[in-house]
Amino acid sequence: MLPIETEEHEHAHANGHANGGAVGRSQNLTLLPDTPRVIDVDDMQRFESNLGEIFAALGMDLDTPGTVETPRRFLQALIDATSGYDGDPKLVTVFPTECHGDASCELAQIVEGPIPFFALCEHHSLPFFGHAYVGYVAHDQIIGISKLTRLVRVITQRFGVQERMTHQIAQALEQLLGAHGVAVYMEADHMCTQMRGVREDAATTRTTGYRGVYERDPSLRSEFFTLAGIGAGSAPRR
Repeated sequence: MLPIETEEHEHAHANGHANGGAVGRSQNLTLLPDTPRVIDVDDMQRFESNLGEIFAALGMDLDTPGTVETPRRFLQALIDATSGYDGDPKLVTVFPTECHGDASCELAQIVEGPIPFFALCEHHSLPFFGHAYVGYVAHDQIIGISKLTRLVRVITQRFGVQERMTHQIAQALEQLLGAHGVAVYMEADHMCTQMRGVREDAATTRTTGYRGVYERDPSLRSEFFTLAGIGAGSAPRR
């Protein structure tokens, strides 16, 4: 098991950037649990029955060819959308750094993105989705490029909030690699504000998280955004 000590951030969803300050309480984030989730047959049937009652109460006719299996499909969709709780064993693959002792090593960034993601908000269990950009300055180890996508997905495919996930990605990568620094930028559209509540259809939530040298060096943060193609002249991605 790979428990990663992270910081939990309980900010409300907001337009603009939510910066990566050290607030909130620490929690353990398990990237690779000892055992996967298991829901037995009896529990599955009970959950499906409960969902059927809810759908029927909300007005769905469950006796049509298109809806008779909806409770089962909905439950399976939730299980699939939260597969991050099952972890990803391929995340542990790291390699020696390719920068050896040069003065520029602590300035050499590795930036990946846009990495698409889909997540479920823990407040309303409605989706939010968008893109993540991850950058880091390696120390002794680097991680395969595809593993950055795996890391984003194992954290976002859980119930949560974008603000916390941003910091979880940053801290998990920092601890996996012992990196000099990590930067994470996420942008997403939230169905909990578009389908209900204020019903805003144009706002995008943007969050940042920094660790190590990125916290101390604004020029590295600026270069990270430049390399990621994020800036005043960049059109929002949809």
